[in-house]
Amino acid sequence: MIEESDNLEHRWTQLRAFLMKQFGKKPDLNAILFLIGIQELGKGITEFTKEEKQDLMHIATCKVFSLSGYYELERVDEEGWPHYKAVKGLPFANLKEQEKMLKWHIVEYFNQLD
Repeated sequence: MIEESDNLEHRWTQLRAFLMKQFGKKPDLNAILFLIGIQELGKGITEFTKEEKQDLMHIATCKVFSLSGYYELERVDEEGWPHYKAVKGLPFANLKEQEKMLKWHIVEYFNQLD
């Protein structure tokens, strides 16, 4: 996989602790994807419908996987929502490997923000 599990888990734990200091709660994977989606949308924190929340998590997933060339930004619509297109298929992985791959990409996303 992308890196040793122990190092990835350490970096993941550090990221969650950092976000806990920012928001007062330790976020899970879905909450972090939601935060990335809000960041990428660029409209700040506002009320979102259930469908918009799902869209934000999808935007986040595409954005973080774009770091490895799996997706690329296709366009931003008239309302400011980014739309991604798949460039190459994600490798087949079981659920545990998928989660590990997603965590790695999220950690890298935050590293690039520094």
